[in-house]
Parts: sequence; C-alpha cells; structure tokens
Amino acid sequence: MSRVKNVISILAAAFCVAAFAENTGSALTLSNPGKSDSSKPNIIFIMADDLGYGHLGINGQKVIETPEIDQLAKQGMQFFQAYAGSTVCAPSRSVLMTGQHTGHTTVRGNRGPDGKRMPLNAEDVTVGEVMKSAGYRTGMIGKWGLGEPGTTGLPNDQGFDHWFGFLNQRKAHSFYPGHLWRNDSIVYYHENEHGQRETYAQDLFIEETLEFIRAEKDGPFFLYLPYTLPHTELASRPEIVERYRGKFDDVAHEAERGNPEVAEAKAEYAGMVTTLDYDVGRIMRELKEQGIADNTIVIFTSDNGAASEHGAVAEYFNGSGPFRGIKRD
Repeated sequence: MSRVKNVISILAAAFCVAAFAENTGSALTLSNPGKSDSSKPNIIFIMADDLGYGHLGINGQKVIETPEIDQLAKQGMQFFQAYAGSTVCAPSRSVLMTGQHTGHTTVRGNRGPDGKRMPLNAEDVTVGEVMKSAGYRTGMIGKWGLGEPGTTGLPNDQGFDHWFGFLNQRKAHSFYPGHLWRNDSIVYYHENEHGQRETYAQDLFIEETLEFIRAEKDGPFFLYLPYTLPHTELASRPEIVERYRGKFDDVAHEAERGNPEVAEAKAEYAGMVTTLDYDVGRIMRELKEQGIADNTIVIFTSDNGAASEHGAVAEYFNGSGPFRGIKRD
C-alpha cells in the first residue's frame, strides 16, 4: 500500500488550477475525515482543459459563475503551492499519469521530434495501473492524448478498465465530434459528421460519468475525468450561454478549422466554464444520491494555464488571476 499512498500524494499535489510552470495555484479537493473504518476511498480526479486560475469565483473571478467548484473548495481544501506538470496538454497529462517530471516522462510535448504524437511506452507505470493493483476499478472519460490507435499508449493498456472519449487531442478541439472511442471500439455520431451540431461531447461525458459511478458504487473505484472544457472550440450548452448573452462588450470569432463562426465569443467562453461547473455539481449530487459521498475523495484541477487562442479571450476574464503568463509560457 505504500506505493498507492505515494501515488495518491502525487494526485493531490501534482496539478493546480493556476497551471503555469512558474506560478503557484490551487488544486481543490473534497474528502471525508469522519470516515473511521478501513475501507478504501473512491477517488475522482477531474481535470479541466485550459482552465485558468482566475476563471473560478473562489480565486477572484467576478463575472463567470462557478458556484459548484467554489463550494468544493470551501468545504474541502486548496493547495497553493502545487504546479501543473507542463504548460501544454499532452506532457501535462503524461506527468500526471506517470508521476514523473517532464525531463523523465515519455511524452514531453504535444508532438515528438518527428512531428508525430508520442504514446506512452508499454513499460511506463501509470496511476491507473497502480490503482488496479490496489484493488480499484479504474475508469477514464474525456481526453487522453497519450496514445493513438495501434500504439502502446492506449488507455486499456495503461491501467484503465473502462474508458470513453478522445484518443487524439486534436480531434478533442471539437465539441461535436464525428466519433469517439469506448474502450477498443469506435462510437460514431453520424449526426455530427457533415457540419451538423447535434450531439455535444460534454453531454456524453457527464452521462458516462454518472453511469460509471452508479455501476461502481460498491467500490472502490478510481475515476479520471479529463474533460475538454473550456478548451476551444467555443461551444457552450445553449441554455447556459443564454445567461451571458448581452452582458459583455462582445466580439465575434470567425470560423476556423471546421468550426463555425461564433457571434458572441465572450459569452460563449463564459458559458463553457459554467457548463463545466454545472457538471461538477452533478457529480457531487450523484455521489450523495448513491450514498458514497462520505467515502469519495474528489480532486479538481486544470492541465495548464488559461489559453489566449482561437477566441478564448483569457485576458478579458483575467484567466491568469494574479499571476503572469498563460498557456505555453
């Protein structure tokens, strides 16, 4: 169990919402110190994509609403001397999965020296593998980015009993994908294939998350949730973005990379953060409904700093908070 305890320590401290290589930030956790028996706690690790320290109300955000994450911080603890593993997606995830810093971990950039995406090696030992060895059922839902089809880096080969989401991080830039992966099978969404925008990826992710919790409620389970919000493209749930329409001196964002023009980029971005927040609340309520909230540790963090690309307008919302720099710095 000593190895498992070490990995849990890595989980609790390796990442931060601020997510800058040179800046401190806060990973938000919820635990139950009143649980006195010897049962192993369930662990849920939620990792946002390109969320900045300053995007959360608990860290000073005044415009975007994040009541669920703020409550998670208030009733749990915040880490103010924790660091993201890297300033971009893939190596940050590799650091989390392996517990190694970027000088040792296999995936050290979004692409390797040959321009291709790097997979984890077969010999890499991941958090998923260690948790499985300790008797945990392991799941992952969201963006992987550490192995393409046919490589040694697939989630099922790296310690996850069940997974659902994007293998390729570039495809994860779309919230209306033509397909996703469930374990070793492709799940097609033909309603999205020719520019239609019918099925929203985050809706799929949260439903899969809640189903996993219900199925594994007898535990123990380790559930890794690398959701893609609020990474671009700009796409919020329609009913949530309506809260923000007309509130800002807004700007349009032109169509690019197959994604359509967005008339109100600031409202859409704010809606994405609040969409993420709403789903964190759904997870917490599900834990209570299943009677396992008192034996589940929930950790919330981000993979790197706030982005200022493709209309993400990080500067407008002060995504970096009191810190200097953004994603890639």
